[in-house]
Amino acid sequence: MRMSRAVTAAVATVLCGAAVACGGSDGDTGGKGGRGDRSTLTIAVRDDLPGIGLRTPDGVYEGFDIDVATYVAGRLGVPASRIKWKATVPAERENLLVRGDVDLVIATYSITEQRKRKVSFAGPYFLAHQDLLVRADDRSLRSATDLNGRKLCSVTGSTSAQNVKNKLAPDADLQEFSSPTECLTGLENKAVDALTNDDSILAGFAGQRQHRGKFRLAGLRLSDERYGVGIAKEDGALRRDVNRALASMVSDGSWDKAVRTHFGPGGYVPEKAPKIDETGEPG
Repeated sequence: MRMSRAVTAAVATVLCGAAVACGGSDGDTGGKGGRGDRSTLTIAVRDDLPGIGLRTPDGVYEGFDIDVATYVAGRLGVPASRIKWKATVPAERENLLVRGDVDLVIATYSITEQRKRKVSFAGPYFLAHQDLLVRADDRSLRSATDLNGRKLCSVTGSTSAQNVKNKLAPDADLQEFSSPTECLTGLENKAVDALTNDDSILAGFAGQRQHRGKFRLAGLRLSDERYGVGIAKEDGALRRDVNRALASMVSDGSWDKAVRTHFGPGGYVPEKAPKIDETGEPG
C-alpha cells in the first residue's frame, strides 16, 4: 500500500521540543519505512548542515528542514517519535525515492525540471539563492564572472555545482566534494577561493560559533532555489496531503517560528514563504 493511502489526515502539529526533532536512527528503517507500516514515515534529511539539518553528537536531528519534516509528518498522523530519519547527500536523493527506500525527501532539495523526470515534488516551502561564502577579508569576488579562473568548491550532485559548470562560470576551477564541510576546510586553509551553495546553507556555516568573523556571504543571489518535498513519481495523493500540511505550517505561524529559530542567530533573513504551486495540475 502506498503511503498516501496508509496515513490519515489527522490534524496533529507535533514538534519534539520547540526546535528539535527526535526519532529513530537513520539506520533503523527495516527496509520498508512508512510504505509498509502505517504508523511510521521514513524521511531523508541532511545531517551535516547547521541551521538546516544537523545530527548532534547525541543523535538528535535539528534544523529548519527537520522542523518542516516533523510538522508535515504530524499533519499526516505520524508523531515525531515514529519518524525514521535517513541521512542523505545531494547525489543520492533521487535514488532513495526511486528505490522506495524513503517516503519523503526534505533535504534542501531544489525543484528542477531534470529532477521532475524521476520524482515529484510538493511545495515549494522555501526560496533560497545560490551565493558564495568567502573569507571575511576577500572583496575580489563581486559577480559570477569573477569566478572564472578561480578555485571554487561545491557539493557533488548539487544544483550549485551544475549552475557553475553550465552557465555561471564554466572556466572556474571547480572542485566537488560530498560534504560542504570539506569545502569549508579548504576555504579556511586558502586551498580554494570560495564555497558556492545556497545562501541558507552558507549562512548556517558562517553563523557557527567557531566560524564567526572568519567568513561572509558575498550576497550575489546567483539563482533562485525553490526547496520542495521530494515524493515518489506521480504519487498525487501524497503530494496533495503534503501541500496541505505545508500550507498549514505557514498559516498557523509555525513556518515563521522555525525561520526565526534556525536562521535568526546567523543574521540571515530569508524570503517570505513561497506560493505552493507543485500540484501536478496545469497552470
